[in-house]
Amino acid sequence: MADFTGTTTVAAADDVLFAFLSDVHNLPKYFARMTSAEPGEGNEVRTTAALPDGSQVEGNAWFEVTDDTRHLAWGSEGENGYRGDLDVRSVGDDRSEVEVHLHTERVTEDTDGSIQGGVDETLAAIKQLVERAGALDA
Repeated sequence: MADFTGTTTVAAADDVLFAFLSDVHNLPKYFARMTSAEPGEGNEVRTTAALPDGSQVEGNAWFEVTDDTRHLAWGSEGENGYRGDLDVRSVGDDRSEVEVHLHTERVTEDTDGSIQGGVDETLAAIKQLVERAGALDA
């Protein structure tokens, strides 16, 4: 069992940033290794991801959005106990803090670094999309 956490500050208002991050169609734009995400019924999301070895994996996950607290939660069924959450908080005029937590039951010395690396890549992608690529300007 292991938990992974990361935080970054982004030059964007929390409400606008959260609206972008909570849209299922935007998940592959910032989640490390995710290549597609399509809404299913209720809180279900169908995803495809590229694994570190280059193989593709498809699956169903759940994805919950709590607008009033700017909180996202997600996870998948299975033995790995995979779940995570993301929080967006205002830290000043048009600046937000994004914090990501991941939990998994299946971790080895080989995967430990790649999981934390995925958290770090996700946060870097959010920052880059917003601050350099203008993802919120559309």
